[in-house]
Amino acid sequence: MHFNRRDILLGATATLSLAALPPAAHAATNTADSNAQALLDDIAEMLLNDGPEGDTSLGIDKDKRAHLKHRLGNRSAAGQQAIATRLKDTVATLKKIDREALSDTMRVNIDVVQTSFESALGGFAFPYGDVAVGGWRNAPYVVVQNVGAFLDTPRLLTTDHSIKMRDDAEAYLDRLTSYAMQLDGETERLKIAASHGVIAPDFLLDKCLKQIKLARGGNPAEWELVKSVATRSESLKGDYGAEAATICTTRIIPALDRQIAELEAHRAQAKSDAGVWKFKDGDAYYAWALSAGTTTKMSPDEVHAMGLAQVKDLHARMDTILKAEGYTQGTVGERMTAIGKDARYKYPDNDAGRAEIMAFLNARVADIRSRMPQAFNTLVKGNVEVKRLPLSEEPGAPGAYGGPGSIDGTIPGKFWINLHTTDLHRRYSLPDLTYHEAIPGHVWQGEYTFKMPLIRSLLQFNAYSEGWALYAEQLADELGVYDQNPVERLGYLQSIAFRACRLVVDTGLHAKRWTRGQAIAWFATTNGSGIEEVTSEVDRYCSWPGQACGYKVGHSEINRLREQAKTVLGPKYDFKAFNDAVVLGGNVPMLTLGRVIERHIADRQKV
Repeated sequence: MHFNRRDILLGATATLSLAALPPAAHAATNTADSNAQALLDDIAEMLLNDGPEGDTSLGIDKDKRAHLKHRLGNRSAAGQQAIATRLKDTVATLKKIDREALSDTMRVNIDVVQTSFESALGGFAFPYGDVAVGGWRNAPYVVVQNVGAFLDTPRLLTTDHSIKMRDDAEAYLDRLTSYAMQLDGETERLKIAASHGVIAPDFLLDKCLKQIKLARGGNPAEWELVKSVATRSESLKGDYGAEAATICTTRIIPALDRQIAELEAHRAQAKSDAGVWKFKDGDAYYAWALSAGTTTKMSPDEVHAMGLAQVKDLHARMDTILKAEGYTQGTVGERMTAIGKDARYKYPDNDAGRAEIMAFLNARVADIRSRMPQAFNTLVKGNVEVKRLPLSEEPGAPGAYGGPGSIDGTIPGKFWINLHTTDLHRRYSLPDLTYHEAIPGHVWQGEYTFKMPLIRSLLQFNAYSEGWALYAEQLADELGVYDQNPVERLGYLQSIAFRACRLVVDTGLHAKRWTRGQAIAWFATTNGSGIEEVTSEVDRYCSWPGQACGYKVGHSEINRLREQAKTVLGPKYDFKAFNDAVVLGGNVPMLTLGRVIERHIADRQKV
C-alpha cells in the first residue's frame, strides 16, 4: 500500500495557530471543524455498525446502540466486500474536505481516519486474508491458531458482553446464533483462499486444529459459552442456559464441524513454507502488511538491517549486567539462555506457581500506578485487571497481551497472561511485561483516547500502540523500578532486544525465505529466549506478517522525536510535558506523530 505523504501528514502549509488567524478565518475554521466532526461521528457509527463487537468492548452498546448488542460482525465474503465498499466511499468523501480550513486538531483527526481506511483498502485488494479496519491484526489466513471467530467470539461473550436484564440475555442468545453464521462465513472465505493457493503452513494448521477441536469438544451444556449466560441470568425470568445449550448443539457444533472439515482439507495440501513469499503475489502482500504494521515506507531490507544494528547495541548493555551477575562466558545469547535455566528465576510449573505469578503481577501494577505522577501531568485511572487467558486460547497465543476496557469504566482493561506453562515466564522478565501490557503501556495509553472523539477510540495504528508500549517499558526503567534489582533491568533490555530481533525474523521469514526452524534457531540463539516462547512468537509472525515490526519501529521513532525535542527546546524541554504530548495526541501514524511533536515543540518555545 502506497501512502501519499500529503494525506498522512498535517498539511505542510497549514502551520498557523488559530490565534494568528483573522476573525473571519476563526469562523470558517469553527464551521469547517463542526462539519468535519459531524462526518467523523457518522463514520464512527458506520464502523460500530460493521463491527458491533466494538460497541461491547467499549461499553457503549446501550441506548441508541442497544440493538447492536444483539449482533456480531459479518465475516462472510459478501460482508467483507460491503465493508470495503463503504471504506472506499468514505475515503472519497474525506479527500474532498478542505484541510486548510480545519484546525490542527481536526486535521489530525481527518488524516488519521483517511490513513487508516486507505491502509485497510490496501489489504482488501487481495482476494484472501483478514483485514483489521482501524486495528492491528492483519492476517493472510482467515482462520489460524490466533485468528478466527472460534477464538474471538467466545471471549467477547463470556468476558465483555454484560448481562443485567432480560434483553442482555436475549442479545447473548442472538449473538450465539450469529456466531454460527460467522463460522460459516469464514469457512466460505477459507475455500476462496484455497482457490488462490493461499493455505496456512502445516505447523500453524496443526495448532489451529488442536485448538478448534478443543473448543468443539465436550458436552455443550458444560461449555463456558453456556455456563456464562446460565450463571449470569439466574435472577432473570427464562432458562437462558438451556436455550444457549440448544443453540450450541444445533447450530454452533455443525458450523464448527464444517470449519474443521475445511481446515483439514487445507492441512492435506499444506506445506511447511513459513513466509508469504510462497503466494503468487506474496511480495506485494508483504509490502502492504509491513506498511500497515509500521505506518512507514521502510523496505524489508531496511527493517532487517535496523533490527541487526539495534540488537548489537542492546546486547552491549546487557553484557555489562550479565558480567555483574556472574555470567561472564559466552555470547549474550548463550548467557541469557543460561540465566533463563537458573532455578532462582523460574516459577513452579503448577497451580501454585501460577498463583504466585498472578500475585506478583498485581503487586507490580499497584506499584507502577503510584509512580505515574512522576511521568505525566495529565493522568488517567489505569483501570486494569490481570486475567489468565482462556485455556482454549493459550496454546496458540503469545505470552501476554493487554488493552483498555470500556469508555465508562464499567469493564476494566485487561492484562491477559498466558499460563499454559509457567516456563513462558521468568521472575526477571515479568515486571517489564506488566509495564508493557498494563501501566503505563496499553491499558494506560488507551484510556487517553476515551477523552477524544469516538472515532479516535476506535482506530489504532500498530506502530504507535506497540511503540508506545515499548516506550512505557523505558519509562518504568527511567522511574527507577529496577534500581534495587538490576537483574530485572536485564529482563527489560532483553525484552527490547526481543523486539529488535522481531525486525530481523519477520523480514527473514517473509522476504528472505527463512524456514521456521531457521527463524526459531536464530532468535533463541541470538537473544537467549526460551525455545517454547520463541516458537510461539515465530508462529505468530507467520500468521500476522509485518505486525511484529511495528514495535521497535514505533519505539525508535518516539525516542528520535524526544531527542529532537530536547535538542530544540534545551532548558524548555519538559519530560512530563513530552509524554503528555505523545499520549494526548492519540493513536496516529508515525509520520503524523512527527507533526504532533512539532506542534508541541512550538508551544513549549512560547513558554
